[in-house]
Amino acid sequence: MLDLSTLLTLEHDGWTALCENRGGAFYGELMTPEGRMVLVNGMVLGRDDVVRSLDAALAWDTFEISDAELIRLGADCAALVYRARATRPGEPPFIALMSSTYCLIGDHPRLALYQQTTITH
Repeated sequence: MLDLSTLLTLEHDGWTALCENRGGAFYGELMTPEGRMVLVNGMVLGRDDVVRSLDAALAWDTFEISDAELIRLGADCAALVYRARATRPGEPPFIALMSSTYCLIGDHPRLALYQQTTITH
């Protein structure tokens, strides 16, 4: 259940939700109750703050995920590490390395920890 294909699909679904202004609802369901997001601006948000933040965020226009790798962390946990590129009108592209750590809760993968690191040149 925590294989590369499944977790990559969840990441694509998450980015699609962000492009469609449904990010708050999507991540509110996907994250564990104690889950955290560590954002590129240095903020650390719990699930409720993530939902509020994404409900108020501008939608992304496009996204690309590349160089995805699965790192097994045990029988019920795995991390997906990848490179993302996303765009919004009138802004430079957002390019970052992402890591999403998922835990199996019941039969469902849930996001426990997400972190962004920008790629600067």
